[in-house]
Order: sequence, then structure tokens, then C-alpha cells
Amino acid sequence: MAIRAAAAAPRGLRRLFSTIPTSMSTLFPPPANGGVSALEQAEPNTNLFVSGLSKRTTTERLQEAFSEFGKVVQARVVTDRVSGFSKGFGFVRYATLEDATKGIEGMHGKFLDGWVIFAEYARPRPPPAQPDNMPPPYGRQ
Repeated sequence: MAIRAAAAAPRGLRRLFSTIPTSMSTLFPPPANGGVSALEQAEPNTNLFVSGLSKRTTTERLQEAFSEFGKVVQARVVTDRVSGFSKGFGFVRYATLEDATKGIEGMHGKFLDGWVIFAEYARPRPPPAQPDNMPPPYGRQ
């Protein structure tokens, strides 16, 4: 019965649920940007994105950990509005680009509050896009 169901399944589903090993490239197409990873897209700047933070990590602890590698202008752990705990990521802004580079080299893949954290250059927030099916707001024709 199971063999008949597998034979009747569309080719994509059969390949996805098959126990025969296939290369990952056949299951998932390459990225549209020509195979460039997200880390290579981020332009070096003084603002770092830090992920993998513990729920108990505070802004003060984040600043203290990253200040070993240069002058930290601002550190911020993004927290949940209701619980007040960390959402698992934050931002650190250094005074110079050299300090930011040292901060990434020194903290990427290291432990902070018992969790392995990852530091990379922060990417700028994309501008909000207007949906195609919505008319322009009043006054903007």
C-alpha cells in the first residue's frame, strides 16, 4: 500500500520524503543573489547584530562583554514587551570600524551567559514596501 502511494505521489513529494539520499542542491534552489551569503552582503559598519543571546542576558551584560574589544557607544538587548526577557538578539554600536571588527572577531562563536552567541555587521532596515493591490493613501496621487 505504501509503495503504491509513493508511486502515485507527485515527483517533488516523492523526492522530499524519499529515504534515498539526494544532494541538498536538488531540494532547494540556490539563492536569487547568485549564491552570495548573507554575511557577505552586510557592509562593514560600526553597528553589530548579536544573535543567540540567553533570555537572561541584559543590556549591561552585553555592553560589558563587548567593551573588552573597544569603546562601545551603545548596546541594546531587544526584549519582549510582556515578559521583559530577551528575545535572543541585540545590537552593539562601537565608536570606530576597527573596534567593531575586533568585536566580531572576539565574540563571534563565544559563550555569553552560557549560550553561544554570533556577532555580525548589522544590515540596514529595508524601507517599508507598499502592497501592489493597495491604492495610494489620500493626498498622494
